[in-house]
Amino acid sequence: MSKKRRVFDIDLPVDDTPPAAAPSREAKVDARRGPMAAAVRETAESLNSRAEIEQKIREENDRLAHEHVRLKKAGLITDLVPLGKIRVSKLIRDRLSEGDDLTELKESIRAIGLSNPIQLEETDDGYFELVQGFRRLSAWREMKDETGDKEKWGHIPATIIAKGEALERLYRRMVDENLVRRDISFGEMAVLARDYAHDPETEAKDVDEAVSVLYESANKQKRSYVRAFAKLLEYLQGAVLYPQIIPRALGLELRKLIEEGLVLPETVIARIKAVPAPRSPEDELAVLQSFVSAAKPAAPKSAKEQKPRVAKTTFRLERSRGAAKVTASQGRLEVLLDCDFSAKDRHALEQALAEFLTKLEE
Repeated sequence: MSKKRRVFDIDLPVDDTPPAAAPSREAKVDARRGPMAAAVRETAESLNSRAEIEQKIREENDRLAHEHVRLKKAGLITDLVPLGKIRVSKLIRDRLSEGDDLTELKESIRAIGLSNPIQLEETDDGYFELVQGFRRLSAWREMKDETGDKEKWGHIPATIIAKGEALERLYRRMVDENLVRRDISFGEMAVLARDYAHDPETEAKDVDEAVSVLYESANKQKRSYVRAFAKLLEYLQGAVLYPQIIPRALGLELRKLIEEGLVLPETVIARIKAVPAPRSPEDELAVLQSFVSAAKPAAPKSAKEQKPRVAKTTFRLERSRGAAKVTASQGRLEVLLDCDFSAKDRHALEQALAEFLTKLEE
């Protein structure tokens, strides 16, 4: 016998609020575990998120560090460097400061600023060694001393290159900059080649090799001139204080005269040292020029110059039929009239001239 299922009607209050979303699995777990478990879980999530952020920051820092190193190696890092942190002792300068007028350079810097920063190399003790820009640095320091304005002139714009670059390459950087500018003298180049050869830190055995290394970018003729000037300075044994002002033609000629025995280097040295102190660049130049002028034979005069000057008498003779211009000199008499003498009767012309000459000889 089957049992009948009973059904009951239950009236529930009507609720218009939409049903809540089903709780997540994590929420159910947290509900079972209690508030402490939820706090631990939130802390873990926060730590994971922070670790991800820190990892991204480290990766970005690494990228920036590598980029900084790359730019520094390429010489593309520029900064304002305190003048007191800059040394000029590592490289022997190819620009000589004696007699160097920085007035125009300082006026340019005041007007438009330093358009081309100096170049520095970092050192291990927090300082910088100058690689390029000796005159710019000198002008900047002079303006600081002249104005006393440390805020404006106490720091100089500089390109920072990575430390540890080969010494030979640093010298080439300095030399090539001035070769491009074309205002460095052969005397300055010769002094640098000589000092480079004598520097124990370099590998050059003599001046010839130093010229080949330093002035590789220059043409063969220019290197020949540098060697000639270096030889001249060697003959004069350091007596010349201002080699940068010696013109190319003068230096080459004086070196040639010394090697031909027409000028004694000892005489040149004695004459230079006899100049009263303080000796100026112009004083030295005058001494060197005097030896070249004295050794040169006088240039032969041209035929025109050798011919004695002819005395002339010139006057204008006023006549009723027109003025005559007369020029008289040794063996020559010239009369200019507005007249066609070829139209005159020859016999009449001869008779008139004969009477004229007879009259002059009386």
